Amino acid sequence: MTNRCVRLLLDFDACAQRDSGQDSVFLHRRDRKFALTCEEQGEKPTSKRWMAYINRFNDAEAESRQALQTLRSWRRINSSFVAFGTLFGILSMLGLLFYDGGQRINITVIIAFVAFQLLLALFTTVQSLAGWQPWRLVLRRFQKNAPNDIKTKLQPVLMAKAAQLGGLCFAFAGLLTLLTMVLLQDLAFGWSTTLETDAQAYHRFIGIVAAPWAWLWPLAAPDLALVEATRFFRASSPDTNINPALWGQWWPFIAMLWTTWTLLPRAILYFTAGLIVERKARRLLATHPAAAALQYRMQTPTLETGNEHNDSVDLPDISQQFALSPLPNARVLLTWAGAHDTALPQTLNADKMVVAKVGGSMTLVDDRNTVAKVASALSKKSSSISDTKPKTKAQKPYEYTVKTPKSEDKKAQASGQEAQESAAYKPSATTSTILKTSLKADDHNVLLVTHSWEPPTGELEDFIANAYKNWPKTAHIVIVPVATNLQREPQPHHVQQWLRFANRTLPDFVSVSLLPTDEVSSTLQDTQHE
Repeated sequence: MTNRCVRLLLDFDACAQRDSGQDSVFLHRRDRKFALTCEEQGEKPTSKRWMAYINRFNDAEAESRQALQTLRSWRRINSSFVAFGTLFGILSMLGLLFYDGGQRINITVIIAFVAFQLLLALFTTVQSLAGWQPWRLVLRRFQKNAPNDIKTKLQPVLMAKAAQLGGLCFAFAGLLTLLTMVLLQDLAFGWSTTLETDAQAYHRFIGIVAAPWAWLWPLAAPDLALVEATRFFRASSPDTNINPALWGQWWPFIAMLWTTWTLLPRAILYFTAGLIVERKARRLLATHPAAAALQYRMQTPTLETGNEHNDSVDLPDISQQFALSPLPNARVLLTWAGAHDTALPQTLNADKMVVAKVGGSMTLVDDRNTVAKVASALSKKSSSISDTKPKTKAQKPYEYTVKTPKSEDKKAQASGQEAQESAAYKPSATTSTILKTSLKADDHNVLLVTHSWEPPTGELEDFIANAYKNWPKTAHIVIVPVATNLQREPQPHHVQQWLRFANRTLPDFVSVSLLPTDEVSSTLQDTQHE
């Protein structure tokens, strides 16, 4: 029974280790089907039936081989304890019954040895219940593979059972040796002690020890006369007046003493150890982490959608292409909602027809006046601009890409996309080159400097709509978001919001550009030197 329980636990643990690498959806569907099958057949879904169910189409030889290897190692340990216990029992009894004819075999020594064996047997049981492992060196000798958590928890009780088996063989071999020596030799027993003890006190002690069998075999319980007659002193010469037959009448007491207090306790504790092992195996199987997960999968229904892909972790597809325009050489500069407080570079302030503040603390009347003023300036320059404008090849805007993968199926393209995105957004080098090649752009552009970290507002959208109605058709607003530190570029997510705002507002009328950080840095250094 014990081997079957341990074998069941080891097989279940092996199956649980194999399932740890399987997909959770597959395990749920499989185990739920097993539970429904057991319900249809009117059977209880036990661990043994579950293993038989999942191993129908699987090769379970590896798990079975692993469990058999563990059990065989414990069989070798048990065999070693049996052999050692038998040999030690024979040698111990021969040592206790050593008699050269000139001295007596001391009953007190035999009683003390039996008491020591009883205490050792009880200690073995206690250490198994407490989970101690004083046998680790022996286990390392017989077990080649490192034990897992389940095997580690089983080791104390299995080792205690092996020790009790060795003790049982020790007691049985000692009893057979005693009976053989009584049959083959003329043994002389007596009792002696250094303590000042009279025969009556020693007889009372012997009566307590022999109480379990005195009613069954009276001859095995020595009387007071035998106790008084067989006391000896080591320094004195043997008393020749005592009948020699009295010295041999102690052997029934010795045989019953060994049987009652050594052999029977070992036998009882050995079978108790087997029950402890069985209970331990059942408890470990019931509290196994995989068993709790198995119960949950069997009791929880599954939902079959026909789609094997789980899109719960997928993000919506918001991939869009926005473009940053080259920074033109405009003659109109507007600052929105306090962006004028930032020290703007001389590149923006130089040669401007109109420099004004809009939004923020400015009133709506001030904003309308500014729109009218800019419209007048653009109208005066429209004719001269069209006559003097060089026919240069249009600059190709560099792209600013915002890409979020739709699902995990696009992971194969992730590395290429990330490389394109990192190459697409490099305002430091790209915008500097564009600025140098676009200084001859048309003067119909209007620069609108804003704080990059502030989101676009409805007030700004109304301002742009008003400008679209009143400015010439050739006019164009270029939003320039700037960071707190002009030497650094705005954060990418700040630029994204302005790109989306320009794209959804008036894509043909509004665009977004960034300041070249190298030009800004040099301008600020010149200002500090001055």
